Amino acid sequence: MHSHNINTNGFYGQFGGAYVPEILYHTVETLREQYLPIIQSEAFQQEYMQLLRDYVGRPSPLYLAHRMSAKYGCRLYLKREDLNHTGAHKINNAIGQILLARRMGKKRIIAETGAGQHGVATATVCALMDMPCRIYMGATDVARQHVNVERMKMLGAEVFPVESGNKTLKDATNEAIRDWCCHPSDTFYIIGSTVGPHPYPDMVARLQSIISQEIKQQLFEKEGRDYPDYLMACVGGGSNAAGTIYHYIDDERVRICLGEAGGKGIDSGLTAATIHCGTLGIIHGSRTLVMQTADGQIIEPYSISAGLDYPGIGPMHAHLAQVHRATVMAITDDEALKAAYELTRLEGIIPALESAHALAMLPKMSFRPTDIVVLTVSGRGDKDLDTYLKHQQA
Repeated sequence: MHSHNINTNGFYGQFGGAYVPEILYHTVETLREQYLPIIQSEAFQQEYMQLLRDYVGRPSPLYLAHRMSAKYGCRLYLKREDLNHTGAHKINNAIGQILLARRMGKKRIIAETGAGQHGVATATVCALMDMPCRIYMGATDVARQHVNVERMKMLGAEVFPVESGNKTLKDATNEAIRDWCCHPSDTFYIIGSTVGPHPYPDMVARLQSIISQEIKQQLFEKEGRDYPDYLMACVGGGSNAAGTIYHYIDDERVRICLGEAGGKGIDSGLTAATIHCGTLGIIHGSRTLVMQTADGQIIEPYSISAGLDYPGIGPMHAHLAQVHRATVMAITDDEALKAAYELTRLEGIIPALESAHALAMLPKMSFRPTDIVVLTVSGRGDKDLDTYLKHQQA
């Protein structure tokens, strides 16, 4: 059995690594040297776990969705990351990274955000830890995620709208990296997903692995066994998916199914389905699958969901797809919208549009009645109400 985990140089198979401008080399190298000793220390773990419990509200429930289970002919459990403080899984990672930043003596925080959930989580922990914070967000996303922008400002963060490119997540990330290059010594860049140069993909996956750690304990309590037959999550950069599968990657009994943003369809030219449409390239400091032209120019991604609207994918997920450890489905906007309404009507849970891309895989699967399926609802749908109202379903 081969391990699917990261190697010492920060690669998952052929994907990963750290491709950074020279000015950032020392900063990234220092982080690489320090992140594991710090986050594995007893003092860090104690503070981190206490905040997850008392501030975030963990463990998040593992809920047996009865009506959805009946519809899809399995035992469907929902991992309720939507119930975390700030409304998504993003807070797990933001708390871990700000504790790390503080221990490394950094004085200023920057972050990128698409849907705004990572921006809100970062602004939240900066308020908690009394750190100045600047959030880069594409101007398109600022418009479509207006409520999250106001939340960030209320929390004391400076929101910087980015006007370049198609003004979404990729462009916000470019701008955050430029800022980091100008202030490498005092600034900590809290990356919100399993993307970027090593050690970020591994660090974010470890900080999100609390999700699969809890799934193991909760399943054992409910089912008398600590592994499901299927694990399902949506994948953009891939942090909620990485956290969901972390403790199961080498357990071949568990099938992994990830839903990426198909947009208007993988052949439409309007898509963010990187695993289906990407080729090997380098984006934001990492070698991974990238949506690009033959000569390496980034193809602008498109998704109804601001959080999945990214032309790359975390190197862990690129690798798992390549070696067929994970099955990745491209889910269209329409399929995601339909799935969101279905969960709302059947279980009284309004999911984030990102999470709806995981739910939309259910009709494409065939389960046995005894199959135990765990699907991560990565965020709640409040931020997407405008979009849902525009596409109302009777």
